[in-house]
Amino acid sequence: MGKGDVKLLGAWPSPYVLRVKIALNLKSVDYEFQEENLGSKSELLIKSNPVYKKIPVLLHGGKPICESLIIVQYIDEAWSDIGPSILPSDPYDRAVARFWAAYVDDKILPAVKGIVVANGEEAKVKELKEVLVLLEEAFILKSSAGEGKPFFGGDEIGYLDIALGSLLGLLRVTEKSFNVKLLEEATTPRLVSWADSFCTHPAVKDQLPDTHKLFEFVQKVVYPRINDHI
Repeated sequence: MGKGDVKLLGAWPSPYVLRVKIALNLKSVDYEFQEENLGSKSELLIKSNPVYKKIPVLLHGGKPICESLIIVQYIDEAWSDIGPSILPSDPYDRAVARFWAAYVDDKILPAVKGIVVANGEEAKVKELKEVLVLLEEAFILKSSAGEGKPFFGGDEIGYLDIALGSLLGLLRVTEKSFNVKLLEEATTPRLVSWADSFCTHPAVKDQLPDTHKLFEFVQKVVYPRINDHI
């Protein structure tokens, strides 16, 4: 399949766009990437996602698929005969992976926003750490069942790995911005090891935004927007 058949509308700082890039890489799908100007949305983006008008949007054969985790699931199904499976084959395991991916989206970004609004207040940092500790426990349970596999998905990156791993850049920027440590050996040793494995995976390492560049973007664009909506 040529690149013209698959197009991704996104922006380099977005962790949600990163999810789609990783999924496409896992499946070895060639695609065209259209960088969107976050201050001026393209006509194609608005046409492709008229409800939310936001990235990411995957165009496959001209048909738009929206929302990052829905797109990841679509990629897994559309290219089921190529590369590793992203979602588990067992229905229960799929349900568990979807549960924790929803937990990641429900908890991590709001917790980061809380830290920004509170200017790094210790209580808000503790809230995010508690979220990460629960994910550590989920990884330990999964790892025990899978005989110490390196990823939530087992030997290979899976659905929950993509959901959580895409936010590692944001967590690092938060650590740097407020001089805190969120993932640390003392409280989340398995996640620390997992994060290293995730970031060095061939499908991931060349897609991760530079931490310094992301830090500057978040400082100049994201944090002011969060504080403007207090």
